[in-house]
Amino acid sequence: MQADLLFTNGHVLTPEGRTATAVAVTGDRITAVGHAEVHDLAGPGTQVVDLAGRLLLPGFQDAHVHPVPAGLELTQCDLTGTKTAADTLAAVRAYADAHPEREWITGGGWSMEAFEGGTPTRELLDSVVPDRPVYLPNRDHHGAWVNSRALELAGITRDTPDPADGRIERDASGEPAGTLQEGAMQLVGRLTPPTTPADRLAALLHAQRHLHALGITAWQDAIVGKFAGMADPSDAYLTAAREGSLTARVVGALWWDRERGAEQIPELVERRAELSHGRFRAGSVKLMLDGVAETGTAALLDPYLDKCGCVTGNRGTSFIDPEQLPKYVVELDALGFQCHFHALGDRAVRSALDAVEAAREANGPSDTRPHLAHLQVVHPDDVARFARLGAVANIQPLWAAHEPQMDELTIPFLGPERALWQYPFGALLRSGATLAAGSDWPVSSPDPLHGIHVAVNRVEPGSTGPVFLPGERIGLAEALTAYTAGSAYANHLDDTGRVAVGALADLVVLDRDPFAAPPEEIARTRVAHTYVGGAEVYAADGA
Repeated sequence: MQADLLFTNGHVLTPEGRTATAVAVTGDRITAVGHAEVHDLAGPGTQVVDLAGRLLLPGFQDAHVHPVPAGLELTQCDLTGTKTAADTLAAVRAYADAHPEREWITGGGWSMEAFEGGTPTRELLDSVVPDRPVYLPNRDHHGAWVNSRALELAGITRDTPDPADGRIERDASGEPAGTLQEGAMQLVGRLTPPTTPADRLAALLHAQRHLHALGITAWQDAIVGKFAGMADPSDAYLTAAREGSLTARVVGALWWDRERGAEQIPELVERRAELSHGRFRAGSVKLMLDGVAETGTAALLDPYLDKCGCVTGNRGTSFIDPEQLPKYVVELDALGFQCHFHALGDRAVRSALDAVEAAREANGPSDTRPHLAHLQVVHPDDVARFARLGAVANIQPLWAAHEPQMDELTIPFLGPERALWQYPFGALLRSGATLAAGSDWPVSSPDPLHGIHVAVNRVEPGSTGPVFLPGERIGLAEALTAYTAGSAYANHLDDTGRVAVGALADLVVLDRDPFAAPPEEIARTRVAHTYVGGAEVYAADGA
């Protein structure tokens, strides 16, 4: 049979390694993988792509990402490129000046390390936007910066109590300082202007174009539901799936309302049925177990230290009762749901693994493929449990480097022993765990090649700083596998993630073969072409 698409004269990454030089695609599937003999499938209508020594590999998949909020932020006050307090304030001022019609200034993405203690003040925002309310989540979206006008509209004063799942940062006199952590974000976030269905659809399609340009052909949206002022993106996915504009394959992780319990499970069953159409299906449930280390809300087995290195009384926050969690996971697993845990601290990781173990004991083996995302601090006793329980380690590699946030806001408060337990990619891999990979965009860049660079080198692209825990580095092949076959496994997309006969032709052509260059040059690699089901969804200029 004549091939519709033929790749020749390059390197092809198959499950066995770089073992082929040519691939044929007919319809939406791979029909041949090999060498010169594959060329015989070319016919008058075949599109031939000369790889010219470049690498062809499976499409990247992001196992933990938030495309709709990311797309919305790109059209609002986008602070992701700012590094200092001065740069951040200048960007806010410029956006406010350019948009006098906006009732609220919204957006986000500022870096905590740009401000002392990671907690900027309302006075700083007042200096650039004194007359309109401002609500700007930080880069990790576990805290928000607000000005005095926003606090006034929300009725937040020195007498306002902290919510059970959050914290209002206060100045020395007890007044609200201008940063709201975790659940306290909603005190202001609920007042911000709602997005429209058209806004969300446009944001999704904008984000999809960006992700395809990075070689991403599928992803798992880590929050399908309302959370922290972010609108439910499910209507955008359904519209795009029904009208055919959703070119990626997407799994939606339905949001577990952490203020409720098992009574919401029947609703999740209904939403799973309602939200599965075409290339979108919602078979996962997102359970956010804790916060982040930088704000002291990641759940730890032992207390945080303070600035002086002394033990505090804070062990972080458990957003879902650890005693009830196993019951919820047992029931979800029995109903065929995948559990997608946000588990950043070692206590949260252990709670998630305990819940998975309870589900295995109650329900027996299953193919639900639970996965734990973030895994910043993992107690060494828990590393081997991933493989034993069949729990996927969902890693965000870009975070595993000596960035200022790590060195200034995390390591001093974890202490020297726990600091060595961070992002144990190598240990997990050596223990037999399946690694999937994701970005948590807009928390960090969605570029898989930058994530792969850090997973291999444990330094940020372009950095000449020290290697962060060099024993936890993994090889290029292993990092690529995490972003392809590993994430495909986590996403239950078993016909993808590999270049093999019969697999769906979700493919990426890189502009070079990164195996042929030193590891420190991985981040220089770019995507030349992206295909989903044999259809080209991205081509770089001149590619």
